[in-house]
Amino acid sequence: MDDKGSVGKISVSSDSVSTLNSEDFVLVSRLGDDTPSSTHNGSDDEKTGLKVNSEEGVSFKIVGNGSEQQLQRELEDVLMDPSVVDTGRGTDTGTEGLSGPFPMSPVPPGADPLSTSPPKIALPVQTAQESELNERSYRGDESSSEGSPISPIPDEDSIVFSQLTYLGCASVNAPRSEVEALRMMSILRGQCQLPLDVTLSVPGVSEGIVRLLDPNNSTEIANYPIYKILFCVRGHDGTPESDCFAFTESHYNAEIFRIHVFRCQIQEAVSRILYSFATAFRRSAKKAVLSQQAAPLTPDSDLFTFTVSLEIKEDDGKGTFSAVVKDKDKQSFKLRAGMDKKIVIYVQQTSNKELAIERCFGLLLSPGKNVKNSDMHLLDLESMGKSSDGKSYIITGSWNPNTPHFQPVNEETPKDKFMYMTTAVDLVITEVEEPVRFLLETRVRVCSPNDRLFWPFSKRSYTETFYLKLRQMERKERKSPSADTLYEVVSLESETERERRKTTASPGILLSGPGNMVPSPPEDDEEEDNDEPLLSGSGDVSKECAEKILETWGDLLSKWHMNLSVRPRQLPALVRNGIPEALRGEVWQLLAGCHNNDHLVEEYRTLITKESPQDSAITRDINRTFPAHDYFKDTGGDGQDSLYKICKAYSVYDEEIGYCQGQSFLAAVLLLHMPEEQAFSVLVKIMFDYGLRDLFKQNFEDLHCKFFQLEKLMQEYIPDLYSHFLNVGLEAHMYASQWFLTLFTAKFPLYMVFHIIDLLLCEGISVIFNVALALLKTSKDDLIQADFEGALKFFRVPVPKRYRSEENAKKLMELACSMKISQKKLKKFEKEYHTMREQQEQQEAPIERYERENRRLQEANMRLEQENDDLAHELVSSKIALRKDLDNAEEKADALNKELLLTKQKLVESEDEKRRLEEESAQLKEMCRRELDKSESEIKKNGSIIGEYKQICSQLSERLEKQQTANRGELEKIRSKVEGCEKCSSLFNKEGRVRATVNTAPPEGSEESDEEKEALKNQLREMELELAQTKLQLVEAECKIQDLEHHLGLALNEVQAAKKTWFNRTLSSIKTVTGTQGKETS
Repeated sequence: MDDKGSVGKISVSSDSVSTLNSEDFVLVSRLGDDTPSSTHNGSDDEKTGLKVNSEEGVSFKIVGNGSEQQLQRELEDVLMDPSVVDTGRGTDTGTEGLSGPFPMSPVPPGADPLSTSPPKIALPVQTAQESELNERSYRGDESSSEGSPISPIPDEDSIVFSQLTYLGCASVNAPRSEVEALRMMSILRGQCQLPLDVTLSVPGVSEGIVRLLDPNNSTEIANYPIYKILFCVRGHDGTPESDCFAFTESHYNAEIFRIHVFRCQIQEAVSRILYSFATAFRRSAKKAVLSQQAAPLTPDSDLFTFTVSLEIKEDDGKGTFSAVVKDKDKQSFKLRAGMDKKIVIYVQQTSNKELAIERCFGLLLSPGKNVKNSDMHLLDLESMGKSSDGKSYIITGSWNPNTPHFQPVNEETPKDKFMYMTTAVDLVITEVEEPVRFLLETRVRVCSPNDRLFWPFSKRSYTETFYLKLRQMERKERKSPSADTLYEVVSLESETERERRKTTASPGILLSGPGNMVPSPPEDDEEEDNDEPLLSGSGDVSKECAEKILETWGDLLSKWHMNLSVRPRQLPALVRNGIPEALRGEVWQLLAGCHNNDHLVEEYRTLITKESPQDSAITRDINRTFPAHDYFKDTGGDGQDSLYKICKAYSVYDEEIGYCQGQSFLAAVLLLHMPEEQAFSVLVKIMFDYGLRDLFKQNFEDLHCKFFQLEKLMQEYIPDLYSHFLNVGLEAHMYASQWFLTLFTAKFPLYMVFHIIDLLLCEGISVIFNVALALLKTSKDDLIQADFEGALKFFRVPVPKRYRSEENAKKLMELACSMKISQKKLKKFEKEYHTMREQQEQQEAPIERYERENRRLQEANMRLEQENDDLAHELVSSKIALRKDLDNAEEKADALNKELLLTKQKLVESEDEKRRLEEESAQLKEMCRRELDKSESEIKKNGSIIGEYKQICSQLSERLEKQQTANRGELEKIRSKVEGCEKCSSLFNKEGRVRATVNTAPPEGSEESDEEKEALKNQLREMELELAQTKLQLVEAECKIQDLEHHLGLALNEVQAAKKTWFNRTLSSIKTVTGTQGKETS
């Protein structure tokens, strides 16, 4: 990351810089402090039950069960995962359990830390040994450092700033609040009487340490690891604090935060110092080492590393697709034949300048290994794009296994055999000239579609690392010379190919060259045994179950549902063997009595809308709950969101107890089996009906009683281990606190945790004693050989890891179920504990009792003062927020006033427009009325014309008929006369036509008959002409009638359209008025 890029990622205002880590702080194992301030009051330690045992370093043990504050601090370290574990000298429990309320600033020897009133201004001076121990604890260095502790600190990758003055430090309640930081900066600048000249060394990476050095001899005065620094801020320009800057850090434990204030003699250096802090927050030394070691491979820094993960999802028969499991031994996907599947590819760039993935244009699949490109077959793409956090590019494609191409991976394989499958994804990268193909070869085993589903809680995916080497092309070589950066692919090699090539080149030799600097991510089940504790939420739980067991449970549930008030007799025996994972959600609700929990569900929906006073503690713990589980590991994801709602709702529901550390683990276990409403109901039942909340009441009195009972049971069942613990001074509360408060959910694998919850819901909270004794009994040989610190470390690391194996967990639970612990015996031990407590109180001197009560009241007073400061801060914040809201409201009011003026102006213009439109409408009405009258007169005229034409046509038709009748009559007369005359009949045939030849001579009267014929023909032609003229007139009349009918239709349409316009009422009113006037005149 270059500096310019870093500048761009700093906040818009350069006045403050905050860490990007989602967690507010990180807990680290600490060693004892042998400065006078920590050991000056030995008598007080003895009175509160604290003793000091010193061998190599300073370690402590608690003689009594401890006070509430000590137990709270112990639980905080036991329940939460530390980032770094110190394996050489001490343990979390051993050290955190001893440290009382740490003063807000260093306290001089002999002073009561509780009497100092915050904020106390002091210099953060640490002894050289404390500084060395803190640094060694942070880096995990177990070796003892040689040389003088006051020797100058060796140079590291850091920037040194001189001419600085240290003004002091004070405690703060809101370590990320700029307002409070500026307020404390102003106070310290005004009250500082003895400023100290210092030199500040700021590292360049997030793994470094900020150091305060003596400017004269470079001796280290104090150091602060970057991971503990939460916030940096500078004074505002134009104020007396413009030459000052400060940073806040988590001091010793996570509940105390301090602010350190500095003044620069050169005011311009303040911005540079804040920029250095911002760079340290964002850079990682590991990445720097990787890039430095990878440099010999790529002198031009053109090697780009990608991690590509393959996930196969299969239809689970419920309309959704779930990720399939990978075989732990053979590292192969377990598929079912004939089931629809989806292929999901995750591509993430892990090194070098970020390349922009434009799109995916092909997702291909083929059975076999080392396949040709021609043998790959395209899958249908469903989606592509960046993930919600923007880090990965996700491609999803659908796979129909019944296609003939994929027949080899759709046939069942023998149990001891597997086959290979090759998946390829082609990506278009904006800066690369040609597409890039990532090829993944994985093992698969195909089972019968009738096999039981075997879905894990943790998604199993195959991950491969690819090394893409690019060469930047010259401008003349590019297809598009306008592009700024364009690369061509030199080589693409996977981690597997690289390892294979190295093994082939030098078999049997473990290479440690630069190629091994970027290993592929390890699988979950290949985790190495080391000193790191097991992450909560680890382990997979299968839903696979034998058919007979499912049938037995099915019959039992059927009977149970018929009478939910009575548990079946065979239920305890079945629960001891473990509830089938697929049925746990239903059975847990029935065991807890939540089958009718509608009122709790409704109350939950109301509770999540309320504010919780412990919101900050809940938010802090959510990120640390089940970090090894996919459902809870994403910040802001669905799992964390549901978990936050449940914890918040319970803190509001149970005002007496509220939220306690450890509840989030139990809530997470319930969330993995049921919706959040039902999970909340079961959590309430466990806390109230099963007595878990009693452990947190009355200064943890009931929890101390449980510790006493456990030790008594150890004395009876495991006497030799009990004696060993007495000899080394190891008491039950030092290792069993989280067992009782979290019900083993915080550290142990999920398979074992779920089985414990099965027994707890069935038999009660006394099951914890069975499991605890079983754990102690199986670990007895190792614990007897360990000393105090070794035993604590053994409880923290090896014990949970031992039960990652499902077989070991089953044996442990069988042993726990076989141990018979009667309730009568537990009641007896409880009475003995209360009797012992009464005797202790009676034997305790009044002065000691009053002193203890006084210390308790002082602690309560400090807590109330802190709450008061928090409320004051909230009040100030709320006032500032209200002021901002008021300013926003005033700005909004001004904007609304402007809008009102504009609206009024538009209203005036609209009224003028309205008047103009009204005048136009009146004119249009008048014009329409005239047109209407004209149209009506035209219609009447046309109607009369049509009537006249119809009359004429009828007359003409009658006349024509009469004429035709007369003509026919005349023709009949002529024909009769012709037939009656002998001469004429010889000349004409029956049809009236002239015969062709006449043999006889024409008679004497032929001339007369010819004249008569001519007259008749002329008369006939006249009649035919008159008939043609009549027909012509008739046709013309019909044409005119059609024309008039057409005009009439148009007029009627216009009238109809006019009726539908906006002045319809006006026309109707005009017609009404004219009609009324006509009636009056008539």
